Amino acid sequence: MLLPPISPQRYHRGLSILFFACAPFSSAAFAAEPAATESSADAGAAAAGPAGNLVARWEDGKQIYDPSAFAMFAPQTASDMVGQIPGFTFTGGGNERGLGEATQNVLINGQRISGKSNDAFTVLGRTPAAAVVRIEILDGASLNIPGLSGQVLNLVTQNVGIKGSFGWSPSWRKRIKTHWYSGELNLSGPLGKGEFTLGLNNRNSYRGGGWGPEIVRNGDGDLLFTRNRFDQFDGDRPTLSGSYSRTSKAGSILNVNGEAGLNIFRRRSERQLSGPAISDREELSTGKENEWNFEVSSDYELAVGPGRLKLVGYNRFERSPINSFFGQTFTDGSPEEASLFNRTADEGETIFRSEYSWKSGKSDWRVSAEGVYNFLDAQSELLVLDSGGVFQPEAIDNASSRVSEKRAQMILSYGRPIAPTLNLQAQVGGEYSELKQTGANGLTRQFIRPKGQVSLAWKASPKLDINSKLQRKVGQLNFFDFLASVDLQDDNSNAGNPDLVPPQSWLAEVEFNRKLGTSGSINLKFQHERFSDIVDQIPVPGGEAPGNLTGSAQRWSAELNSTFLLDKFGFKGAKVDIAGYLQDSSLTDPLTAQKRRFGFDRKWTWSAAIRHDIPGSDIAWGAGIDDFSNAPFVRLDFQFSERRSKPQSYIFIEHKDVAGLKLAASLVNVLGQNEQSREIFYSDRRQNLIDETRDGTNFYGRIFQISVSGNF
Repeated sequence: MLLPPISPQRYHRGLSILFFACAPFSSAAFAAEPAATESSADAGAAAAGPAGNLVARWEDGKQIYDPSAFAMFAPQTASDMVGQIPGFTFTGGGNERGLGEATQNVLINGQRISGKSNDAFTVLGRTPAAAVVRIEILDGASLNIPGLSGQVLNLVTQNVGIKGSFGWSPSWRKRIKTHWYSGELNLSGPLGKGEFTLGLNNRNSYRGGGWGPEIVRNGDGDLLFTRNRFDQFDGDRPTLSGSYSRTSKAGSILNVNGEAGLNIFRRRSERQLSGPAISDREELSTGKENEWNFEVSSDYELAVGPGRLKLVGYNRFERSPINSFFGQTFTDGSPEEASLFNRTADEGETIFRSEYSWKSGKSDWRVSAEGVYNFLDAQSELLVLDSGGVFQPEAIDNASSRVSEKRAQMILSYGRPIAPTLNLQAQVGGEYSELKQTGANGLTRQFIRPKGQVSLAWKASPKLDINSKLQRKVGQLNFFDFLASVDLQDDNSNAGNPDLVPPQSWLAEVEFNRKLGTSGSINLKFQHERFSDIVDQIPVPGGEAPGNLTGSAQRWSAELNSTFLLDKFGFKGAKVDIAGYLQDSSLTDPLTAQKRRFGFDRKWTWSAAIRHDIPGSDIAWGAGIDDFSNAPFVRLDFQFSERRSKPQSYIFIEHKDVAGLKLAASLVNVLGQNEQSREIFYSDRRQNLIDETRDGTNFYGRIFQISVSGNF
């Protein structure tokens, strides 16, 4: 997906509001998390937990939740169930390089989903709760699925008859269009000798925006002008997705997944400018995108010789036409100024993959080979309004081009228990890639990169799991960084860079998962990653562009996810979730040669939430609060930073059975948060010589949402 050219900080400002608005309404935020149990004695105690029916059991080293464990929450989908499990956090997703070794810590019936946008998380959301047999939590390193470490969730389903679920979540906000179109419809059931899931949803749709003043001063602090803003963002992503799976009598397994959708995006920014240094004027900035996309994947696994062979195919394509406009109209009668930027981009990825796994004694072996072809084909134009009121083309170098990559990878994997409570998993291999760009600055380059991972899973005690890994990674390039782009409003443009190479890194991680029996769980994760060839803004002929930095860069992080069930303290049916994330990073600025954080790197985040399912009733209520901070976004002549006036906050109330439906109502931004931003434009950032500053306040009001869901 390509978003309309606009400063990352301005687009982030709008989407951060949307994130806050949507996050509390997820089933995970609404739901109380059940306790993990360690023994039959604990299981019996858990049965007397919240609402009196929470039970988890242990079997063959797996923590198993039966559907009855979630009955108190009236779940509609498998995703609603998974959102209740203490200490479990989703990892991985659709932005990995190729399919590669597994990174997403969710399996469906023991199988990895061979999709990206249409991945395991999507399958959870379209699987009705009635189709769930059980949910298993186990250590990734104990599986013969290379790449997995830490906690892994396996969803076991069985469809007897057609099952379905639906949901609808309209929202309202002052000065912003009413959002009527967020909803979903899901089906699953038997089909021939297999099973299917089918989902039609617009869950990722949004209506957002904000308003407020912006004060612009020169480098000496003198007022230049004031800009009053009103921004609106509209987005809809209707998507049809589905899957089919079948297991033959001989044990061969077929999985087919598909998805097709639209991404319809609109933004409109209206601004009035007045002040001593300018003539009064009005600005209008608009952007739109009308993307369509599809993704299809299939895998087939069968017994061959002493092991099993799995063949995987994957194809993705999207077309993204965008249009961006910026214009100024002057009250003194001066000629109107305006610019247009248009781009049509085609993106695609095709993957063929094979895996052969076998067992030798206590050891699990697997060899995998993968071939990938990625491409981006973009055609762009910049038009500027002339004195006669006609848009004329203006040259923009390196804005239209085709970028492609051919890649081959081979990995050998090995895993085995090295002690009754300790499992080892190791991978070693590498990849060959060829990057090619056509056009005036076209280049063709080849690379060979080593890859691998070693992980250990240690069950230190019945209540404590410790997982660690050391990984050699190769990053995925953003092909749009090869091309020139234009931000019409702020004139922050990239020249494009044909010399980009994939970044590489060493990642070390250790994770502690402490179960508290019927009282919840605490999960701690620590990471350190050292990069080479990291991508940041660098000087290039014609201006600046994303490019690879020389020297190393580093990032450190600590993450906490915890759930505390309050029954033992006399607060029956209540739980508290507390989470936090602390991060630091360091790279050498290509302009000043000084150490600084990565641009727009997350510094910290924290959240706390309470949910109370009132015993003996169908009523639940809750509230939450959270906040975060980012490092400044940095260009060669520009810096953007932001902060929030107070934490984000929300409250909700839920009834689980109104004529068979679950109803919830929520209010977001209870404390009245607003956002402050500061933009600094430098005449020379090396000498900290400031040309202009912009200090803005963004108000967006309170957001009210209702949610109606059910199953059939």
